[in-house]
Amino acid sequence: QVQLVESGGGLVQPGGSLRLSCAASGTIFSINAMGWYRQAPGKEREFVASITRRGITDYADSVKGRFTISRDNAKNMVYLEMNSLTPEDTAVYYCNTAPRGMVDWGKGTLVTVSS
Repeated sequence: QVQLVESGGGLVQPGGSLRLSCAASGTIFSINAMGWYRQAPGKEREFVASITRRGITDYADSVKGRFTISRDNAKNMVYLEMNSLTPEDTAVYYCNTAPRGMVDWGKGTLVTVSS
């Protein structure tokens, strides 16, 4: 059974930083590119960033230059370093396969950017 477990969210002030982590089961992690997605209140889930097994990355325009995605293939982990956060980044963040989520979504981790 494929499992995705996100962590690292929390409350942060505008301009602050957070690092999200995602633990993925081995089967899916070894085959696919992985991505981060987010869903803000009242909005649809949207793509944030992705990374292939070889480390090729892609970002949504809204986060380019502020967010960095990375992965540790040995640990089946994918990370999202978020800097210069704004209230518009407030959302539940999820990881899944990329370019679209093909496995059951995890519970996500809530990021709230507020003063």
